[in-house]
Amino acid sequence: MTSSTRTNALTSGGASGVEVTVVEQGAGHPFLLLHGGGGPQTVTGFADLLAHTKPARVITPTHPGFASTHRPSALASVGALAALYIALLDEMNLTDVTLLGNSIGGWIAAEMALLQSPRVSAVVLVDAVGIVVAGHPVADFFSLTLDQVAQLSYYDPDKFRIDPATLPPAVQAAMPGNRASLAAYAGTTFGDPGLARRLTDITVPTLVLWGEADQIGDAEYGRAYAAAIPTAQFRLLSKTGHLPQLETPGQLLDAVWDFAALQRRPS
Repeated sequence: MTSSTRTNALTSGGASGVEVTVVEQGAGHPFLLLHGGGGPQTVTGFADLLAHTKPARVITPTHPGFASTHRPSALASVGALAALYIALLDEMNLTDVTLLGNSIGGWIAAEMALLQSPRVSAVVLVDAVGIVVAGHPVADFFSLTLDQVAQLSYYDPDKFRIDPATLPPAVQAAMPGNRASLAAYAGTTFGDPGLARRLTDITVPTLVLWGEADQIGDAEYGRAYAAAIPTAQFRLLSKTGHLPQLETPGQLLDAVWDFAALQRRPS
């Protein structure tokens, strides 16, 4: 199994020549795998698992500004990222693509679905953020310590707590840029009050997967997400939280692959 890293120069909205670092591996049904605010390392292991155990071609971009990459100032919204990644699908000439996004990556995938590219055949939203649900707010991420984030993100948080001092220097150096880029894309509330209304325009088959122990956005928030999308089905994942790709990757893999296989278009 080979893996390659490439940098694509793309144009989106007012940002031209945006460099996007993309890791590609595997062969078969194409997936665009979109990471959340924790950075690309939160989906690296799952990308490996999907590409190595299924006939899947997995394309994993790093959102500009994360992992010490450059983010042009004009690239400053989730909608702009969505348009950028549609341009990536066009540039790579991909078809029958399943979009798979976690957290803010799920929000990006939802915005991509709204652009109704014929290159997209299915969407999987994993503990996505982006909508506003009365009585079920998304956790105030920017006010939380890493320990508090772990407490809210996992079914078994003790297995995933991080001491920043023990992280590799490159990861520590990237953290301020990650936070700044996350705030630029998603704002400080991780919510667009108009998104739920706009989601009614999604026509592509969509699966909303949710960790039962997620306290970043709880299960009722997830159900509201699915209810806003006419083509969506909702599934609760057991003994997992906001990041099932890290906590229960096998369970997530089965759900994603079964759904993508059903939506695959004939050659």
